[in-house]
Amino acid sequence: MSGITLRDVTKVYPGGTHAVKNFNLEIADREFVILVGPSGCGKTTTLRMIAGLEEITSGEIYIGDTLVNKIPPKNRDIAMVFQSYALYPHMTVFQNISYGLRLRKMPKGEIDERVRSAADTLEIRALLDRYPKALSGGERQRVALGRAIVREPAAFLFDEPLSNLDAKLRASMRGELRKLHERLGATFVYVTHDQTEAMTMSDRVIVMRDGLIQQVAPPRELYGKPKNIFAAGFIGSPQMNFLDGVIERSGGGFCINIDGDMLTTDAAIPEKYIGKTVKVGVRPEDIYANADFVAAHPDVVLCAEVDSAELMGNETYLYLRHGGSGGVRLIARVSPDTEPEGEISVAVDTHKIRLFDAETEEAIS
Repeated sequence: MSGITLRDVTKVYPGGTHAVKNFNLEIADREFVILVGPSGCGKTTTLRMIAGLEEITSGEIYIGDTLVNKIPPKNRDIAMVFQSYALYPHMTVFQNISYGLRLRKMPKGEIDERVRSAADTLEIRALLDRYPKALSGGERQRVALGRAIVREPAAFLFDEPLSNLDAKLRASMRGELRKLHERLGATFVYVTHDQTEAMTMSDRVIVMRDGLIQQVAPPRELYGKPKNIFAAGFIGSPQMNFLDGVIERSGGGFCINIDGDMLTTDAAIPEKYIGKTVKVGVRPEDIYANADFVAAHPDVVLCAEVDSAELMGNETYLYLRHGGSGGVRLIARVSPDTEPEGEISVAVDTHKIRLFDAETEEAIS
């Protein structure tokens, strides 16, 4: 197995479109990293450059200690799993999985051993004699994975492999892929636009935007300490709320003036932000509508108007508006028995808010 290194990798398409800009990343051996971001952010282009399916404009890509810029895809010792299963309909599962090995003219005994070992790992040994048309979507995806596993590559590259599955099957396959990574002890590089996949499966998440890396961090750190407004807003469902607030002194500490509502905070705020407007980021689960909680925390209260509420089963999404009809819309995740109407007061957990520079959009540390 091998790690993967990208150094100042850039991709410029004819016409001047910069798909990827100065991409630098060290992926450790046996690490599971996920590239996530909106459509057009450059994540799939990055994966294809690692695979050799896309030529890089500048920079260096290493698989292990080998510079692979000029090495064709078939010689890079990687396996790629695509969004489409690309199974041969006239071949059995066994034949589909073994196809690449047969092209290499590997001995039949070794082919049989590798295929059955991969089938056991994926729990599809009973399907080896079936044809793709007799398989479910999840089973077809396992066959595609099996075709990659039998090659025993240095690294696995995944390009949105679960996007064709329904929601229930995607949830199941997320767990299966994580288990597969642990069993194989291999390097996984995975591309998705689905933040749930990124947060639940990866060792580290790489958030991309417009060809640039916005943040590289483990899921928990990414969620709790986003480096900028984009990373903060992209990760989380519902997404983080953002309000404009002016930093003011309050006794020996600070408070944030949000359209007349004052939130006290014990955060250490740099002097240069005193009297200036900053962006205040608040996760929906850190806004409380419980009347007793609000009454007990009068120094962190916002006044808002209820627009609507959505019961989600074990929780309710409360849609609020702060600052009147033309104000800022907020979303709070509250208990399912919460049914407020009209104007209400909500409390904010100021220990968990994130402050961002209004101009640079970078987090204020």
